[in-house]
Amino acid sequence: MSDSQKIWLDGELVDEADAKISIFDHGLLYGDGIFEGIRAYNGRVFRLKEHVERLFLSAKAILLDMPWTESEVCDIVCETVRANGLSDGYIRLVVTRGSGGLGLNPYLCPKPSMFCIAASIQLYPKEHYENGLELITCSTRRPTHATLSPQVKSLNYLNNVMAKVECIQAGVMEGLMLNEHGTVAECTGDTVFIVKDGVVYTPPISDGALDGITRAVIFELCERLDIKIVEKTMTRYDVYTSDECFLTGTAAEVIPVVKMDSRAIGDGTPGEVFKKLLDGFRHETTTTGVDIA
Repeated sequence: MSDSQKIWLDGELVDEADAKISIFDHGLLYGDGIFEGIRAYNGRVFRLKEHVERLFLSAKAILLDMPWTESEVCDIVCETVRANGLSDGYIRLVVTRGSGGLGLNPYLCPKPSMFCIAASIQLYPKEHYENGLELITCSTRRPTHATLSPQVKSLNYLNNVMAKVECIQAGVMEGLMLNEHGTVAECTGDTVFIVKDGVVYTPPISDGALDGITRAVIFELCERLDIKIVEKTMTRYDVYTSDECFLTGTAAEVIPVVKMDSRAIGDGTPGEVFKKLLDGFRHETTTTGVDIA
């Protein structure tokens, strides 16, 4: 970012260098806060309403009172994108518990803080979208629903960060995370899909997957393209022996997987079902969404 980068912070647009929060903010001290990653394509913010609704659901789940309405937050997102002159980009919307001094007590924080960043992002190099990713299985497990629900997009992402460290040390870009039962949950930041005999499968959210916005788009596209899609509990064996595998996420978009744990997925190249869904996703992102203007 440069000094010309504009950040929306608690009611005003400021230069990146002036976008500061207190060292006593509980989002920094304890990871007490929530976020959303959102995309803009072709002058439109993709699935903005769904992202903001999920932000408010996360806030409700952690008893964080939002002083803004959903409509106001949507306007703030569009305002930030406009201020940075973006037609295509990535938006990070963050709400912290706010400044409240030391100690865990969230009721010591008089009001939350919110900031919005609009910039560019490319989660994986371009060649991986064309040729596919290689995965490993991470030893770091996804948290159970008995702790904090995986549906809350909280600022405490250390679990995912440590799994990502495993991937980097293994020389790959991404890794599969299992739940406490040893079945497939998701990747470090993406939802997992496989294809077997023409049917698309993905783990249910009860297995630890985030109920992702892009995940929902894939369900819509499968219905539109008359491709059968099923939620089912999956093991690594199911991934190893699948015909195709791909990942989805707001930052990742839709990306193929061609190898996992040294095993080729299918014939080791992106599959035909993936390609159909990718075409449908690209059409959806460039023709729908909330007009930034």
